[in-house]
Amino acid sequence: MIKLIASDIDGTLVRDGEHKLDPEYFDVILGLRKKGIQFAAASGRQWASIEAVFEPVKEKVFYLSDNGAYVGCHGRNLFLNPIDRETAMELIRGIRQVPGLEVMVGGPDVVYVDTKDQAFIDWMVNGYKFRVKQVEDVTAVGDDIIKVSAYKPRDIQEAVKGLLGQFGDRLKMTISGDMWMDAMASGVCKGQAIRVLQESLDIRPEETMAFGDQLNDMEMLERSYYSFAVANAREEVRKAARFQADANVEKGVLKILKLLL
Repeated sequence: MIKLIASDIDGTLVRDGEHKLDPEYFDVILGLRKKGIQFAAASGRQWASIEAVFEPVKEKVFYLSDNGAYVGCHGRNLFLNPIDRETAMELIRGIRQVPGLEVMVGGPDVVYVDTKDQAFIDWMVNGYKFRVKQVEDVTAVGDDIIKVSAYKPRDIQEAVKGLLGQFGDRLKMTISGDMWMDAMASGVCKGQAIRVLQESLDIRPEETMAFGDQLNDMEMLERSYYSFAVANAREEVRKAARFQADANVEKGVLKILKLLL
């Protein structure tokens, strides 16, 4: 019996760059809850951004935000895993040395930027619904740091190749889509966040279903027997998953969830 369903958002539930779910998802999630099935949204997004996507059912879902560095529900932090500050500062300096990259520093409730690119900030606030605080220098922020991100409009993986080699043994670093590189504390990932939920709720991997499309979803799929890659997923993700759903534009996840009802 399925007791827990976890899904990535961007590229899995919605198209990249979109921020609204098909309203039918909300009715389905409530129906699953009535059957005793928990739903968790797992994303590299900040928890406030996840909550904005799931607004009508925001009190009924778990948030596995910042690629698993934050586990909570409706504004309540249940699990937090910050990065060692000295390592975070070193990574920020490294990102600044790569031309064309923007740096974003994630705290538990706010993301900090020191960019002067107002269009980028507006995109994060109005598009992704992030809680953004513009500061003079992100290295002066006194908040806990749970994620450091680098953004580039395209070809992020090539741009951060040197950073991945330099910090890969000290941080959990992952590529999300073609625009983002995220770095969390070592060992932090969506899979670890799923494990926290499973252990807290006494749910086994054999009772867990998960959906994803990108490399940062791989560990989450490994923690779930019913692992689904959407048809538009990266090849590595499709090979790692046991099952395949239709593409995000075909509402593949919704089709599978409706079968459970």
